[in-house]
Amino acid sequence: MHIFKETRRAFRLFRIFAAQHLKKLMEYKVDFITGAVSFLLDQLVNIAFLTIIFTGVDNLKGWSYYEILFIYGFSLLPKGLDHLFCDNLWNVGYNIIRKGEFDKYLTRPISPLLHVTVEMFQVDSLGELIVGIALIATSVAHVNLPFVWYDIPLAIIAVLFGMLIYTSIKIILASIAFWTKQSGHIINMIYGMNDFAKYPVEIYSKAVRNGITYIIPFAFTAFYPASYLLRHTDPLFSIGGTVIAGCALFVIGLIVWHRGLNAYESAGS
Repeated sequence: MHIFKETRRAFRLFRIFAAQHLKKLMEYKVDFITGAVSFLLDQLVNIAFLTIIFTGVDNLKGWSYYEILFIYGFSLLPKGLDHLFCDNLWNVGYNIIRKGEFDKYLTRPISPLLHVTVEMFQVDSLGELIVGIALIATSVAHVNLPFVWYDIPLAIIAVLFGMLIYTSIKIILASIAFWTKQSGHIINMIYGMNDFAKYPVEIYSKAVRNGITYIIPFAFTAFYPASYLLRHTDPLFSIGGTVIAGCALFVIGLIVWHRGLNAYESAGS
């Protein structure tokens, strides 16, 4: 019952914050358009770079151009959802605690973590989702996808738990700010490693492969589930590993977050 009430409060707050954010976007259309165009150009550069590589080779460690394009597109879906709903965690790491603004999250009858999450959503992340879907649609027309009906729910599960991996990593890293007052640079450094997930792990050294699989498991946000969808390879590891990694990181994130809350010194302390 407590969880149900808290969820209702969260949705109510989300609707309020969403309306406020949309109003703000309408007031700053140029900033929104600039951000969307900047993101699109960044993706076009990456795709152009990938295309140039394949002008001289037929495959990359056994992966064709359109298979890698599929992996790249798939990687943008969980990342885009995390960007859409959970981007305010960056502000926790950079500004909210350092400026003494976290106290407001402790005054409402809702989990501070949930409050932080629903307070802001980034509409420009829709660009990531649109580009990701477009790349997947384009690549599917050129690969022999071994599709069966249950691939759809498995893909949805992989995307949602891939998003949970991104969000949980940000929760863990943002929580460091409870002790250090600022951890945005740490989030930026670790989060940047997600670029490795956009390509087959076979192209990396053993150390990098193990790092993005078992330590900071970004490979489970894109490569492993995408490789299952492309080749039906080891669903227990590819999809199951994504679920396990997401759940494990989320539990760790909650533990670190709550310990950070206990260590938090309010602005008036």
